[in-house]
Amino acid sequence: MTPPTRVVLELGRVWVFASALDWPGWCRRGQGEHAALDALLDAADRFRLVAGPGFQPGDLQVVDRLPGNATTDFGAPGAISALDAEPLDRVTSARAVELLEACWRRFDGVVAGAPALLPKGPRGGGRDRDGIVDHVREAERTYGRKVGVRVAPRTPWPGQRAEIAAGLAAGAPGGAWPVRYGVRRMAWHVLDHAWELEDKTAAAL
Repeated sequence: MTPPTRVVLELGRVWVFASALDWPGWCRRGQGEHAALDALLDAADRFRLVAGPGFQPGDLQVVDRLPGNATTDFGAPGAISALDAEPLDRVTSARAVELLEACWRRFDGVVAGAPALLPKGPRGGGRDRDGIVDHVREAERTYGRKVGVRVAPRTPWPGQRAEIAAGLAAGAPGGAWPVRYGVRRMAWHVLDHAWELEDKTAAAL
């Protein structure tokens, strides 16, 4: 029998985020708890393309509810659960980092097939492809510092990612973020932008 999928809910005034604690990157938002959980389920097939055939989630089980903050209402998860501090054994830590690396590969593949100019929102908002790439790269540098990895300026992107992955695999010593949270926050961010690029690329065709 497949065990339940542990889900953390982050409750903001505008948005609620539902994050699968043991599947970094599988995180969606909605306006209310039910909408967030429905959005998470709706994204399961899409996430399976990243996580691979081993992604066999069980029924969703809400194991924690966190108060959101300004970051939540801006549109990004920003609260750390006490469950994020759970120690990770070597196997679980390696699996989490592998999922993050799978999200990176998905993003890179989508970027390679995306047009330079992307459709804009109703008021002309939104980044084009290269703007999204620059944003993701710089965000990863910031996230790296949060897990205790200070990447030197102008480090090539593959090297930056390798340093971050190594720091996470080592337990993120000295980081403000625990490993479990650091991985799921980074995985959400890069995959969210990969899916944004996919959707905008499809709209441009």
